[in-house]
Amino acid sequence: MLEMKNLSRAYYIKDKGQKVKFQALEKFTLSVSDGEFVVIVGPSGCGKSTLLDILSGLYKSDTGSFNIDGAAVTGPALDRGFVMQNYALFPWRTIKKNIEFGLELKKIPKDERSQISKNFINLVGLSGFENRYPYELSGGMKQRVAIARALAYNPSVLLMDEPFAAVDAQTREHMQDELTRIWQSTQKTIIFITHSIEEAVLLADRVVVMTEHPGTIKEIINIDLPRPRNSALVRNSAEYAGAVSEIWNLLHSADASLDSSAL
Repeated sequence: MLEMKNLSRAYYIKDKGQKVKFQALEKFTLSVSDGEFVVIVGPSGCGKSTLLDILSGLYKSDTGSFNIDGAAVTGPALDRGFVMQNYALFPWRTIKKNIEFGLELKKIPKDERSQISKNFINLVGLSGFENRYPYELSGGMKQRVAIARALAYNPSVLLMDEPFAAVDAQTREHMQDELTRIWQSTQKTIIFITHSIEEAVLLADRVVVMTEHPGTIKEIINIDLPRPRNSALVRNSAEYAGAVSEIWNLLHSADASLDSSAL
């Protein structure tokens, strides 16, 4: 269980030579159950990435608290995995060695590391690419490595910040199906940020809709589409279209920069 209570974060920026306070996030409160897939959408600049940085422990909130299973989070730790949109792989490491990085930090014995990395390489469909380097892979394959690396050291929570934004549309659809399959296999708790409404509806148990800055929760939409979900079938359903339309209506007046392809 994740408990976020009254999380707020402000920055100070320069405006016409003056130091001005910019409130990115304000009184954000949310509970996430074990194994739940929660997707967060909102206008650009509403604090989505700031929230994820707080959850990862990279930033501290100005107010409020964040607990995992009742324990206060005070900084980065291996109970959370983080997948970003730019892959963040080590170019000097092979795919196998990239995936084993967190296991090395946990001082897992070499033979055990090797078996775990093999299992996750198979899970993300990269068997045969163990000894390749990141520059030898496509964008979608790199993101699979990033997901495998984040899962390999067995975090309680997987944080994902627009992980498919940098890949082409066809690869993105394939990665959405792959992530759904991996999540169903591992049952990890996932908090996922996206600008695409249709991606949010396709993946989520719940979609958290945020307001413009200062970002807080505007509404939470339950997605009752049956699982397992096949993207081609889901996109043709009336329930899917209804959820996309509902979220679009919540956001449309707030920010025209949202991904209009979601319609």
